[in-house]
Amino acid sequence: MKKSYKIDVDCANCAQKMEDAAKKTAGVKDAVVNFMALKMKVEFEEGSDPDSVIKEVEKNCKAVESDCQIFY
Repeated sequence: MKKSYKIDVDCANCAQKMEDAAKKTAGVKDAVVNFMALKMKVEFEEGSDPDSVIKEVEKNCKAVESDCQIFY
């Protein structure tokens, strides 16, 4: 399952950090952050719960970029 989320991030470098953190989250098959569009596309692994996984993604993203936000 793929979902798209609106994000708030300050710079392209921070967006890259968010993408890397999202990809390392359990339950995420792939993630792509588009800084210009302020969007994150997440592909979830089969059988995972997107609602709980995206909360973990946000927690992991905030660990590397404290002022980022994911709107879900």
